[in-house]
Amino acid sequence: MPRIKPDGGGTITFFLALGAGRQTCRLATTFRTQKQAFSYLQKYRTEFERIARIRLASGDLEDGIVVLSML
Repeated sequence: MPRIKPDGGGTITFFLALGAGRQTCRLATTFRTQKQAFSYLQKYRTEFERIARIRLASGDLEDGIVVLSML
């Protein structure tokens, strides 16, 4: 289940399924409410997962986390 970090200013953390494993991903948003941010993530989830897989494959990680920004 995605979640917003209280101190993250709209940062949502979600997990990308990789077979039996999981990869932590972080999406920075400009939304003020959790409901808006979750709705945005769900609307574009397929695209964010595609981008996250590409970044993971290329080793583009920050402290072991795939960091994403709004489309």
